[in-house]
Amino acid sequence: MSSRLFGLIPAAGFGARFGGSAPKQYSLIGGKTLLQCAVEALLAVRELETVFVVLAPEDDTFRRFDWVEFGDRVAPLYCGGATRRDSVLNGLIAAGAGVDPEDWVLVHDAARPCLALPDVRRLIDAVAPGDTGGVLAVRVADTLKRGDEQDRITGTETRDGLWQAQTPQMFRYGMLLRALSASASVTDEAAAVEALGIMPRLVEGSRRNLKVTVASDLELAALILSAAGK
Repeated sequence: MSSRLFGLIPAAGFGARFGGSAPKQYSLIGGKTLLQCAVEALLAVRELETVFVVLAPEDDTFRRFDWVEFGDRVAPLYCGGATRRDSVLNGLIAAGAGVDPEDWVLVHDAARPCLALPDVRRLIDAVAPGDTGGVLAVRVADTLKRGDEQDRITGTETRDGLWQAQTPQMFRYGMLLRALSASASVTDEAAAVEALGIMPRLVEGSRRNLKVTVASDLELAALILSAAGK
């Protein structure tokens, strides 16, 4: 049997840097929540079977929104943890009965509403033939400065070979489960896989794949989606 594709979106956090009275993933943009936009972006890949949405156990907001357009391809899992790593790991475990070790899982940020289908396709096409997995990323373009505790420049860092990681991050289910189980303090899935001694592939993404971090990012994301006809 050939490997299948699944999505997983950790959406159990609140977004401390974003501000506001509600979790960031439920902020509206163009009449939809950030989370709905992220789910829609993944499900544009027709062969992707299910997107597992990992929610906080006490989440009472998810079901207030209309998910009917996605049918049974969206599966909420109320097992989110204190960190992104915890939520992804808990979600993998909860989804395990229906996913095989060699199946692929695309982990995507709930706060990246502008993911374009050509970028996801490029990631899948580049990664699926192998076993190391990979991530969408863009090359660092700006000059990087290192600062001290007083916010004074202590040095200029070379940007040669540096990439800014994005999502989705795509790995085989069994590998990702093993990697996250062994790494308690990583900030993304690739770092956990790297700790196993594996070198994931970097796949050129797009700067339009914006991560909404602060409230002002919503305006830019809305402009990107509007330009894309969404």
